[in-house]
Amino acid sequence: MAGKTGSMPATYSPSPATRKKKRISIANGADWVRPDNRSFYQCRPAYLRTSAVSTAAGSAYAEFGNTKVIVSVFGPRESKKAMMYSDTGRLNCNVSYTTFSTSARGQGSDNKELSSMLHKALEGAIVLESFPKTTVDVFALVLESGGSDLPVIISCASLALADAGILLYDLVASVSVSCLGKNLVIDPVSEEESYQDGSLMITCMPSRNEVTQLTVTGEWSTPKIHEAMELCLGACSKLGEVMRSCLKDVVTDSKE
Repeated sequence: MAGKTGSMPATYSPSPATRKKKRISIANGADWVRPDNRSFYQCRPAYLRTSAVSTAAGSAYAEFGNTKVIVSVFGPRESKKAMMYSDTGRLNCNVSYTTFSTSARGQGSDNKELSSMLHKALEGAIVLESFPKTTVDVFALVLESGGSDLPVIISCASLALADAGILLYDLVASVSVSCLGKNLVIDPVSEEESYQDGSLMITCMPSRNEVTQLTVTGEWSTPKIHEAMELCLGACSKLGEVMRSCLKDVVTDSKE
């Protein structure tokens, strides 16, 4: 891998990080603080950099706590499949895990469900009319799975598309929340996801205030789902600022 030096990790909490840490009760009845000592509403520090793969048209590397992802973008290029002329281009997404990305070694493989969700999250943000009759390929590789994998993949892929010069309506940021008993925790790690009663993930274009994907699992009350959505949207807005700052730093470095 080759690329420019990234900035220091930045936090993007939707609310002040000065909130007191709460203890939470999970399935086994034990009280505990979050595994990485964050407050419930504090996201993990985000380290982002572009141009991580020299052979790709665009690429990005993202590190959110122990979750590490690298995304490569190729194209626009002529589609390998025979297709009639179309006024819009095509987006192809693939998500895979390395054999060492999880504690269960040797189980790395392509993930069709995550690939489909990545496609749905990104498609609405890309100006497909800008590359008719061609395809843009997005390949995401999870180097280490530490929780909230899909939101990190989506955010990293958006950054890689921008690095490749693909015309976007806006960057795409994604954040998830887990429901643990009566409590909500943002940007959950693997341990928290294993105990969650439900999860909510929002993918949006922060500058346009438009949601491109909303995924909900488990049972939610109306007040809780509203609270979770507000947390995710607030965090997406802050994460979008971090992502734009990453792109600006690259432009600034290239002028020096």
